[in-house]
Amino acid sequence: MPMKGEDIIAAIEAELPGAQVELTDLAGDDDHWAARVSAPQFAGKSRVAQHKMVYAAVGDKMGGELHALQVTTLVPK
Repeated sequence: MPMKGEDIIAAIEAELPGAQVELTDLAGDDDHWAARVSAPQFAGKSRVAQHKMVYAAVGDKMGGELHALQVTTLVPK
């Protein structure tokens, strides 16, 4: 069963308090998502480290319930 968008957002916000998450269902199947995440925790971190932080938030769901997650990260201004 695919992972619901609200569950993805909740997982990211729980791991990165204060994050702003915009989620787009890329294929209309609740299985292919794009996340745009802005979080203060990203400050001073490389883009790779930022993405790893987002993927850590969804943990073991990635590759199972969550088939695909395209990530864009930003540091808030």
